Amino acid sequence: MAKFKIGIECESIEGKNPVFGIGRIIVKLLEEISGRPELGNDYRIILYFKDNIPEFQFLKSPIFETKLVSVPFFKNRLFPIYYFALLPIRLWFDRPDLMFWPNYMLPIIAFGKSLVVLTEDVYYEAHTSNLSLRYRLAYRIFGWWTAKFADKIIAISETSKRNIAKLYNIESDRIFVNHLGIDFLKTQSGWDIRESDNYILFVGQMFPRRHAKETIQAFERIAGENLTLKLIIVGPDKYEMPTIKDLILKINEKLGRETIIYKEYVSNEELAKLYAGAMALVYVSDREAFGLPPMEALTFGVPPIIADNELGHELFGEYAFYSKSGDVDDIYKTIKQALTENQKIDKIRSGGSEFVKKYNWKSFTNRF
Repeated sequence: MAKFKIGIECESIEGKNPVFGIGRIIVKLLEEISGRPELGNDYRIILYFKDNIPEFQFLKSPIFETKLVSVPFFKNRLFPIYYFALLPIRLWFDRPDLMFWPNYMLPIIAFGKSLVVLTEDVYYEAHTSNLSLRYRLAYRIFGWWTAKFADKIIAISETSKRNIAKLYNIESDRIFVNHLGIDFLKTQSGWDIRESDNYILFVGQMFPRRHAKETIQAFERIAGENLTLKLIIVGPDKYEMPTIKDLILKINEKLGRETIIYKEYVSNEELAKLYAGAMALVYVSDREAFGLPPMEALTFGVPPIIADNELGHELFGEYAFYSKSGDVDDIYKTIKQALTENQKIDKIRSGGSEFVKKYNWKSFTNRF
């Protein structure tokens, strides 16, 4: 009996360490598959790359076949030619039974059955973002094409599934939900949460919809009441006009001490330490398809402060504090709750790490 042939587009993990976003999903999926040699009895999995095949150990598994589909004379460039033309042409010859396109966009000339990841962010980036025209056009054309013509669409939450179906006006039965897994970050031996500094944490790229500015302004009020508490912010400033560094500098000068600490990037080990020692994590985002930092914080029993919306309640239930509006006053009040409501804090501290275990890469791979 012939093996079922699955193709997976893998450009997002080339030459990138660490990998983020879609690349992270691909790495975790392939790591899980590589640890299941019995799948090779039924499946043949072909991994397609653009410029180079990375030196990940899991790619050496016999279940994988790797192929380069390079753009002639333009190494490390011209992703659109690779993705929308050369790779689909290659698939006409390889003829996989199913092709997995994780990068939100289905090429118009793609051959055969398709499985595509899609989020509502693609729609908003195409219609309401400040991206350059070429990126907005690409998301608009190929996001729409994906929604209309992909055989199956992966959404990463039930809320995202409903949003995708509504925004693109498509049947929800073509969309199936596959919650992402959480990386259970580990701290170095000897790290003791009781010896950590007294701080709350913000982790993630900072856009207006994630209310980083409002979080900093809300913390200014708290810092005036609690002279030992600090705010540690980790992530790049993605505001249209750089905002975060100047705002932090002004507030620290006003308070006469470094009460807000900004780190654009930290290693996974450093991030694990920051999570483990935090009193709470603030991640109030108007719109997410999933949202990883609150989940990662919960693996350490750290109370997350998130937006009071459908997605938050779907994923976190009772294991979070909810900000209703995302304005300065409301974030201030919600942070105060996360620092003082001891009964709920104790529940999250004791049960959060167990609750979040249901979001794991083994389950993601099983559903895939």
